[in-house]
Amino acid sequence: MKNKEHFKGKLFLIPTTLGETEPLEVLPISIKRAIESIDYFIVENEKTARHFIKKILPRKSQPDLHLEQLNKFTEPERIPAFLDPCMNGLNIGVLSEAGCPGVADPGADVVRLAHEKGIQVVPLVGPSSILLALMASGLNGQSFAFNGYLPIESGERKKSLKMLEKLSKERNQTQLFMETPYRNDKLFLDVTKYLAPDTLLCLAADITLPTEFISTKTIAEWRHQSPELHKRPAIFLILA
Repeated sequence: MKNKEHFKGKLFLIPTTLGETEPLEVLPISIKRAIESIDYFIVENEKTARHFIKKILPRKSQPDLHLEQLNKFTEPERIPAFLDPCMNGLNIGVLSEAGCPGVADPGADVVRLAHEKGIQVVPLVGPSSILLALMASGLNGQSFAFNGYLPIESGERKKSLKMLEKLSKERNQTQLFMETPYRNDKLFLDVTKYLAPDTLLCLAADITLPTEFISTKTIAEWRHQSPELHKRPAIFLILA
C-alpha cells in the first residue's frame, strides 16, 4: 500500500511584487506556473490577491478561485480548515500582501501547521524587501536580525532603539526594523535623535519600484538631511 503522504497536496509559498512593478520584471516564470495550476489560495488580502493573480494570468477564471483570508483578524481556530484541500490531494498557494509569505507576515502560522500535518512546503523565489535592503546597505550581511515593528509610544521606542544599537555594537550585528509607511518620518526623527552620531543608518524605500531609494550614512550625516519617506514602504537598518 502506498504511503498516505503521497496523496497530500503541497503548500506553495508564492512571493508577490513589492508594489505596482510589472511582475515579470521581479518574478521568475515559476510563479506563473504555480498560479496556473492552483485554484486554492490562502491570502492576506483578497482584493490585492485577486488583482495580483489577474496581472500574472489575465485569462485565469476568477470565479473558480477559492480564497481564504489569513491576517490579524482571522480567528485561530479557523486556520486548520484552510489546509483541507492539501489533505485531499490539492495544492494550495499562500500569497502575502507584498513580498515573500511567511516573512514578517501572518502566513507563517499556516506554514507551521502544514509541517505539523506532514504537508510539503515549497518556497518559491521572489523579492524580499528585508533581504534586498540588507544586500544594498553595505552593512554586515554575516550577522543580522530583523526586529519587525518598534513600539509606537515615544519612551518605549527610545528604549528599543537604544537596545538595538547596543546589541549591534556588542555583536557587530546589523539590526533591521520597519514602521507603518505613514509613520516613517516620525521614526526617522527618533532614530536620528536617539542614536550615536557614528552609528550607520541605511534607509531603503520603495525597493524594486521606479522610485527606489537606498542610502547609507552615519547618524551625524542624516541629521542634516530630510529624506521623503512618508507613505513609502521602507526598511531601516543600523550598524553601530
